[in-house]
Parts: sequence; structure tokens; C-alpha cells
Amino acid sequence: MTSSSSPSQDTKRLAHTYPEGLRADALMEEDVAWSLDVDGERDGDQFDRSERAALRRVAGLSTELEDVTEVEYRQLRLERVVLVGVWTSGTVQDAENSLAELAALAETAGALVLDGVIQRRDKPDAATYIGSGKAQELRDVVLETGADTVVCDGELSPGQLIHLEDVVKVKVIDRTALILDIFAQHAKSREGKAQVALAQMQYMLPRLRGWGQSLSRQMGGGKGGGLATRGPGETKIETDRRRIREKMAKMRREIAEMKTGREIKRQERKRHKVPSVAIAGYTNAGKSSLLNRLTGAGVLVENALFATLDPTVRRAETPSGRLYTLADTVGFVRHLPHHLVEAFRSTMEEVGDADLILHVVDGSHPAPEEQLAAVREVIRDVGATGVPEIVVINKADAADPLTLQRMLRMEKRSIAVSARTGRGITELLALIDDELPRPSVEIEALVPYTHGKLVARAHDEGEVISEEHTTEGTLLKVRVHEELAAELTPYVPTPAG
Repeated sequence: MTSSSSPSQDTKRLAHTYPEGLRADALMEEDVAWSLDVDGERDGDQFDRSERAALRRVAGLSTELEDVTEVEYRQLRLERVVLVGVWTSGTVQDAENSLAELAALAETAGALVLDGVIQRRDKPDAATYIGSGKAQELRDVVLETGADTVVCDGELSPGQLIHLEDVVKVKVIDRTALILDIFAQHAKSREGKAQVALAQMQYMLPRLRGWGQSLSRQMGGGKGGGLATRGPGETKIETDRRRIREKMAKMRREIAEMKTGREIKRQERKRHKVPSVAIAGYTNAGKSSLLNRLTGAGVLVENALFATLDPTVRRAETPSGRLYTLADTVGFVRHLPHHLVEAFRSTMEEVGDADLILHVVDGSHPAPEEQLAAVREVIRDVGATGVPEIVVINKADAADPLTLQRMLRMEKRSIAVSARTGRGITELLALIDDELPRPSVEIEALVPYTHGKLVARAHDEGEVISEEHTTEGTLLKVRVHEELAAELTPYVPTPAG
């Protein structure tokens, strides 16, 4: 009988014979010496390398779609949450609308809402947000529903978070943390991710907790260590806070550098006197749908809060042929965390630098007036109160006619449209054409054909009233800005006689 060496012996032999870089090639060359007489019984059937590397489907083991859904659900396991709000002012309908919006935020973040409760108080309790007695009742609700998280409709102090968690015995988060989580999920661009990370660090800095060794102090200063340990040194939690501050400073520098690129593009548009229109509005009011309808931008459209965060700028043209830019901005919401307003300030500057704001409102919402007020508060925070505004009442096909009439009567510069069906879009484009600032100088010039660049600039940067091609050149009657008017002045025809 022919003897064969063991795999371990083969490996040792290869390691001894070949250098390190050639061992893999030597192993691949072993099958050249394969013999049916010697190796057939040992190795059995052989397969091509492509077959050995392929996945083979086994018939009869397919799973029904419902089973796949259940398996994925078990793997992901959505957080089960109970919502709690404090009703301090307004009507009960206002309080319920606010909690309904919190439920939509929780569902957007991927949670399963089990229940929601409201506590009537003059102001939130300083210790547990809803008071110690109601906190015990909330604990009973958590046990009854099997929830693992409580979401509060407001921004809680670090002390309120700790004390409420001590009572309900499950994780407690507030509205700010929930919105930050949604932003972290939906941010796609490098700048958007950096802005969200900065806002999260600003939120977490005062809420760091420490226990055990986190509260112990490190060795203090002094030469050589050992007994020379003057001063108490830093605790672990103090070290963490210092590191977060350093990361925040680095993040601010990076955002400032990214802001420079957008400012250069903005200055270029201003240099060419291209008017700009900014779309602002409440989250899920239909801003991206309107941008797609007006420009064909192809931006993501989804029935979810904060579906798109990164600003999108597209070129558009008025019915009269004037070019302008249309910018979609981040959506707003009631009680938008000030951390986000600060972090996204550079993005929101698109609104402040615009020549016109299209303020989009969801006409099918139960309280569109509250949406208007919330967005205008943020617009005021970023210093854009002096920009002309057109209120665009979107989703007119699904809105209550009485609500539309009330909104149109209340807002003088407003129009009802439907980005989904196209209703009112033609009228909106005409309104944008009327409201955009027009060039200040009207001039008539006979431009020689050798200076065609001036004609092209008149089309791009101004408003062409009439154009006629003659034997001597292009006779233009245009409305342009002062710089271009000065270049066209030498070609103004002199009056006859």
C-alpha cells in the first residue's frame, strides 16, 4: 500500500522549502501532482474552483414572506415606548396634537408607540418632570404595557432624567434626544453628519454620568510620580468632558472649513446676479416634493419626518425666461432643539441669503397656523426676517376646503398648491416671477455679432424684453444690473437726426 504524508507534515515541508511569499502559490500547485491511484480514495470527487466557491440553493427550504418579516422583527426588535407630556398652556387639543407629533417622531426613529399620557400642571416638576405621584402611576403604565423606554415631550434637565429613571426603572429620553437620533439616522452628507455629531455632543456634555471608578480621581501632578502627587487630579468623568470639548472644537473647525466651499458658490451666484429662492417649512410639509415638481431634482420624497436633511440647490427658470436657484432646506418642528439650530446655522444661512422664501405649510395638518408660527420663530433666529415670503399651502388636494379658505384669507401673500397632482404650480411659478427682484436698469443696445458674449450674459443675468437680429447686430431691449448696463452702454444706438 502506498503511504501518504499527513496534512501537517505537508505544511511543514512547504514552510521549509518555500519562502514566506511563495507558500500560497505552492499550495495551489499541489493539485498538479494529484494522482487517481494515490489520492482518489483519500480525496473523493473533485470540483472546479468556481463550484467550490459558489453558494448552492437547497430546494424545499424557502421561507414564507410573513416568516421573513417575523425573523427580521425579532432581530431588530423595535423599542417599545410610552409617551408622556406636560400640558402647561393652551387647550387640551393643543396638548394632544403635540403628543401626536411626538408619536410620529418616535415612529420615524424606529420605535413602537404603546401608550401616551398627559399631565396637567402649571409648570414641569423640577425633580421628575411630572411629579413624584404621577411618576409612580407612569411606572404602573410601563409595567402594564411592557415598555422599555419612556419619551418625554420636552427637554429634560440632567437631574429630571436621573430622578424619573429611578422611579420608572426603564430608560428615559426627551424630545431633544429623539430628534437628534432621527437626524443621526437621516444625515447623508459629510457636513450633515458633522453638524449632527456636534449637536449630539453639545446635548450629551452636561448629561454625562459617572459611577464607580468614573468618580475616582487619577494621580495628580508632580515630578516622578510615586509620593509626589500634589493635587487631587482629574476624575474619569472630568476627563471625558474635556475630551468631548476637544472633539467639539475640532468639529466646529471642520464645519467652518466646509462652510467656506458653500459660501464661494453663493458668492459666485451673487456675482452673476442670479436670484435665489429658498424653500423653508415644517418637516413633512412637502418641501422636497415641491422642489421635484418645480425643477425635476429627483430628491428623496418620503412620508416621514426629517426624511431629507442635506440642502439641495437646483437651477430653475421663470415663465419669462429668467434664471434663478431653488434651495431646499432642513425641515423645522415645534421646540426645535437649540443645539440643532446652532449646529445647522451654516445650512440655514441659505434662507437668510435668499431673495425670496417659499414658506411651505401642510394644508391637511390639523393646526397649520402652529406650523407657520414654529417655522417663523426659527427664521427669526437665523436673522432672515427681512426676506420677502410667499406662503405655499401644500397638499391642497387632501386639505379641508374651509381650512384652505381660512389660511388664504389670513395670509395675504399665499397660494394653495398640490405638489402631488400639480394643482396651482403654474400660478406659483408666475407668482415667483413677479416677486423675484428685477434688474434695476432698462437699456436698449445694438450689440455687434462679434460680441455675442454680451448677448449671452444679458440672457443669463438679466431680463430680455425684446430681441431682434439685424444686419448690423443683435438689437436688445433688456433689464440688467448696473455693471452689465455699463458694458452695454457703448452700443446704445444714437437717435436719428
